Amino acid sequence: MRVRVLASDSMGVRSLAVAVETGEGLILIDPGASLAPRRFGLPPHEVELEELERRLDAIRSLLEQAEAVVITHYHYDHYIRGEPELYRGKLLLVKHPRRDINRSQAIRSYRFLRKEGVEGLARRVVYADGETVRLGRVTIDFSPPVWHGYPGTRVGRVLMVRIIEEGEAVVYTSDAQGPADPEALRVLGEWAEPRPSVMIIDGPPTYFAGFKVPRSHVEAGLEGMLEAVRLVRPRIVVVDHHLTRDPGYERYLEPVRLLEARRRELWGRS
Repeated sequence: MRVRVLASDSMGVRSLAVAVETGEGLILIDPGASLAPRRFGLPPHEVELEELERRLDAIRSLLEQAEAVVITHYHYDHYIRGEPELYRGKLLLVKHPRRDINRSQAIRSYRFLRKEGVEGLARRVVYADGETVRLGRVTIDFSPPVWHGYPGTRVGRVLMVRIIEEGEAVVYTSDAQGPADPEALRVLGEWAEPRPSVMIIDGPPTYFAGFKVPRSHVEAGLEGMLEAVRLVRPRIVVVDHHLTRDPGYERYLEPVRLLEARRRELWGRS
């Protein structure tokens, strides 16, 4: 498998869009992107607007080629709305629009799937919560709905994704923000075998700590991020999205990156 991050916060837009090339075709996960309407009291700069269009154009182009499209939840940075033709003929694997979902996402899912007519255009729509879908030799596993951050958050729940082909695995945690949810960590522990070649993690929103999100919830996400790496032991870890909105995000990655410096500690915990 070949894994590409198509758009992300570290690339200049709000997104965690990923393409996974398999022997059974191209799978896109959360193919969308957006911008913060206000940040530091300012609207998006024209440089941001230009980057957003570049990323969205690249995603649109790959949507034409995709065999399957995964949408882990209905926040606008995770799918393209208002362009239903993009999903014509696709296998669409989505978060259930009515179960384990908050009101805002339920409304958005209805607009996307029903009002825009995406359900009628797709080749097949699967409500993927906790399901396993097979695409030839490729297996796509979905977690049960886990919290978008700390348990009980008002922004709802998401699905995590694992793709396996011929013993090679890729894990995508969606917006689990660490994860901070113990249920998400439990699932990731079960996904440790086969050992993933790549795990893509959404770090917690440290820039909101003590402001929109209690500091303790963010700290739980940081601890969960370390625990996820320890449990899953992926060969490559990609950390992006909410964490990289913090100008000082790198300091939070030191415990993940400096594994050799922590070797005594790692051996002591194994």
